[in-house]
Amino acid sequence: MSAVETIHVDGVWRAAASGAQREVLDPADAKTLAVVAEGGAEDTDAAIAAARRAFDSGPWPHTPVAERAALLRRVADLLQRDREMIALLESRDTGKTLEEGRVDVDDVTNAFRYFAELVAGESAGRVVDAGSADVHSVVVHEPVGVCAMITPWNYPLLQASWKVAPALAAGNTFVIKPSEVTPLSTIHLVQLLAEAGLPNGVANLVTGAGDPVGARLSDHPDVDLVSFTGGLASGTKVAQAAAPSVKKVALELGGKNPNVVFADACATDEGFDTAVDQALNAAFIHSGQVCSAGARLIIEESVRDRFVAELVSRAEKIKLGRGTEEGVECGPLVSAQQLAKTQAYVASALEEGAVLRCGGKQPEPSEVRPATGYFYLPTVLDQCHREMRVVREETFGPILSVETFSTEDEAVTLANDTEYGLAGAVWSSDTARARRVAARLRHGTVWINDFHPYLPQAEWGGFGKSGVGRELGPAGLDEYRETKHVYENLRPSPVRWFGG
Repeated sequence: MSAVETIHVDGVWRAAASGAQREVLDPADAKTLAVVAEGGAEDTDAAIAAARRAFDSGPWPHTPVAERAALLRRVADLLQRDREMIALLESRDTGKTLEEGRVDVDDVTNAFRYFAELVAGESAGRVVDAGSADVHSVVVHEPVGVCAMITPWNYPLLQASWKVAPALAAGNTFVIKPSEVTPLSTIHLVQLLAEAGLPNGVANLVTGAGDPVGARLSDHPDVDLVSFTGGLASGTKVAQAAAPSVKKVALELGGKNPNVVFADACATDEGFDTAVDQALNAAFIHSGQVCSAGARLIIEESVRDRFVAELVSRAEKIKLGRGTEEGVECGPLVSAQQLAKTQAYVASALEEGAVLRCGGKQPEPSEVRPATGYFYLPTVLDQCHREMRVVREETFGPILSVETFSTEDEAVTLANDTEYGLAGAVWSSDTARARRVAARLRHGTVWINDFHPYLPQAEWGGFGKSGVGRELGPAGLDEYRETKHVYENLRPSPVRWFGG
């Protein structure tokens, strides 16, 4: 495969039909990291046609679940074989630290192994009691068909695995479009699928922009399901494009996630230290470019001054730099566009009355290596309120807004006062209170005295404008299956409904 043959159709790597190419930039220094094919509508149509053929007349949909599970396990083994190389690729492409890249590869491996075991352990169907010994009734699951997968730039390999693993486990074929900003690890994943023995045409890849590639995947009549992870505006377009053909749609559209800290969580030195440390992790891991980032700190008024002061002190010590360098704790933003977006959100917050406690600018050239990257200092904005854009909208940058509350009801009201509903956390040493508040939060994942962990066996997704459908867990597999009821009459006889 040459540098620009990054489109994979029916088992063959090729360049874009138009010959177009795109440079992939290293966000740490804004230099060219790789060159990939810039696919278009013609490439997308070819990939969909290959996936359609592989589903309608190929072996994969009818392959026994034990064999499908075995292939997923082989992919998991190959991911671990290439762990260091993939982690480095992910770090260079997205800007995240090398250790974060390693964690991502391990999480991707776990996803493939989880779905392998999930399908391998299933029965042939659910027998339904029809109330008669003369009837055999069973509910079975079948693959949806051709799946279109559109993945984001912040966790390209991880988000791909959340779609690819269950889709293959269920017996589907697919076309995947990674973000044009960070496509490299997805290209490698498709190479590993082929190495593991996946039949040609089952896995197809088109590198290119959302328009036309993503748009064509969303509206093409031969696509049976489209799964999209990304921003609200783009997700809305995907849903609109998919509507005329009434294809299945799964959307994960991010969040504006509250991190609610009660004073009793900070009553001891250990509790205070933990809550502050986790607030930093919630907001600034991967420079805040996380759909579940705890970008809204909602802190009880009585401990606000002490908590924020310590938070700011630690945030100012976060070491920025190229993610592959030793000791670096936070990498750059992914692109010049994301840097500009972050700058605009901070400017609007200050105009609307927020108080800048730290950050709020790019580091000085002498403070970070390399100095030409898309770096932005971890930023804490105090005295924020719900009417501010920085509180309402998903910023996807290293920005933490601080709000305060006095009562439990006020804390819940603030935490739920968002159009999104992906994730949130509550910190309290009072178990009854923590569980009571967690039950009232309208978010798809709620952590108690923790932030960010997830399990492949537990569903992931959100309420409200955070999207529709779920990934991971049994429901994540069900997204890629259709349910069929087979009713068999063992002793057929005339009904005699009509006298003639």
